Amino acid sequence: MTEEKPSYEQARDQLIEIVRRLESGDVPLSESMALWEKGEQLAAICTQWLEGAKATIDAARPKE
Repeated sequence: MTEEKPSYEQARDQLIEIVRRLESGDVPLSESMALWEKGEQLAAICTQWLEGAKATIDAARPKE
């Protein structure tokens, strides 16, 4: 079973929550490392969405 890629907004919101938790300083090191890894994955997903949106906009612009 394949996990669906979250929307940009879902990934961004999850990333914000991870940053908040990491910045709180109340998370044990092992959990911090897992959160960091998940944050890296979410950041990559956000980047993919943004690059896709940019490509769509670039393709829709008239060629000069």
